[in-house]
Amino acid sequence: MNKLIRSLAVYLLGVAVMLPEISAGASLPGPVVDAKWLNAHKSEVIIVDVRDDLSGWVIAPRFIEDEKTGLKTLSEVGGHIEGALALDFGQVRASKSIEGKKIDKLLPGKAEVQELFQAAGINRGRPIVITSPGEAIDQIEAAARVYWTFKYYGAEQLALLDGGNAAWLSAGFPVSTSAQGKLARGSWEATAERREMLAEAADVELAIKNKVQIVDARPLPQYLGLFYKKPSVSAGGHLEGARNFPGDVRFRSSGVAQVFLTAEEYRGVLKATGIAAQAPTVTYCNTGHMASGAWFIQSEILGTKNVRLYDGSMHEWTTLGKPVVGLGG
Repeated sequence: MNKLIRSLAVYLLGVAVMLPEISAGASLPGPVVDAKWLNAHKSEVIIVDVRDDLSGWVIAPRFIEDEKTGLKTLSEVGGHIEGALALDFGQVRASKSIEGKKIDKLLPGKAEVQELFQAAGINRGRPIVITSPGEAIDQIEAAARVYWTFKYYGAEQLALLDGGNAAWLSAGFPVSTSAQGKLARGSWEATAERREMLAEAADVELAIKNKVQIVDARPLPQYLGLFYKKPSVSAGGHLEGARNFPGDVRFRSSGVAQVFLTAEEYRGVLKATGIAAQAPTVTYCNTGHMASGAWFIQSEILGTKNVRLYDGSMHEWTTLGKPVVGLGG
């Protein structure tokens, strides 16, 4: 009996040692957190700073000082939140061969994503808050694409910092300009592959056929086919039946920061643009970047079920020669 009790005690001690990694950390209030909340809980979460230009990591922010009042206003974001881990957005998407053609900026495989996140020093066991410089919509939506990638591969406790580092600085919180040193390898694991979050070209064709709601997250001129970018997109226009949900109604400016609207405001915007907030949806753009913001708003902020991101978007669709609708048709 004594031997059994000792064995049980050793087992329970082992469980107790593992628990901090499994359960440590703050309980996130939702998919979006503000700077004040993060400042109060930053030691309890993992902060991942996503950007496509890492040079700003060590450059001090700039402020404009009012000569009369001495009040300082943020004019240019710089530095990073102390303790944040840098993630190069350019590495979060991969090229693949589809129907014999090279398609860029797609979701990497499970092993590739796990390797990338571990190399960035990201550990399992704590909630992850994803930030970006926050000065431009595309920066916020790069963070949203990383959020989607984390969630696709099994992460549960995730949030975006509203307004990114711009909102953090505007709230008066400090940043570091120290270079990131050599990191210990992280322990984050890709534990799932949530296929229901991803749409591929065949899924989009079926969605068009069955009249599933499709949301185009690009600027209105691109949606209409007035202009488009080469070489990523080789034909102007939009997918048949798609509704437009452009970036200038997905966010608002707060100083230099780009911040989310309220859930109620999003419901109003979607209604005004002919988009059903709670309908199953496929979101797309040029390369699956802007569409990540539209996906995040509908899936995470509004809680809509069955919202899928077409990561190949117009780049894949037009490269494969599939039809589009523009002002001429």
